[in-house]
Amino acid sequence: MAKKFVYRGKSIEELQSMPIDEFMKLIDSRARRALKRVSYQYKELLTKVKKVREKGKVIKTHLREAVIIPQWVGLKFGVHMGKEFKEITILPDMVGYRLGQFTQTTGRVAHSGPGVGATRGSKFMPLK
Repeated sequence: MAKKFVYRGKSIEELQSMPIDEFMKLIDSRARRALKRVSYQYKELLTKVKKVREKGKVIKTHLREAVIIPQWVGLKFGVHMGKEFKEITILPDMVGYRLGQFTQTTGRVAHSGPGVGATRGSKFMPLK
């Protein structure tokens, strides 16, 4: 049996039907403050979401600090990582978090052994 998603005692259907003001009472203070002080870019993102909602396309954005709201569940976002966009599908568990928390900007660096001339000791190493 699959576990039903509940956020602070509310199901995802209840969260999606409630207005944003009531949802803001459920989230933590930092996210609430961010939603209160909505920037111009965030307003543009909200209008993009309303336009693309029917089409089901990927919504590309540079706004990594955008708080995920319940109405976005099921949508696909392309979040900018500094070099490229990483595609994220919004799940119910992501509600209240930021978009940038689900994309890593730095990758793992795997260094190999030093080459010839990389150190003072390997300068006179025979090649055969």
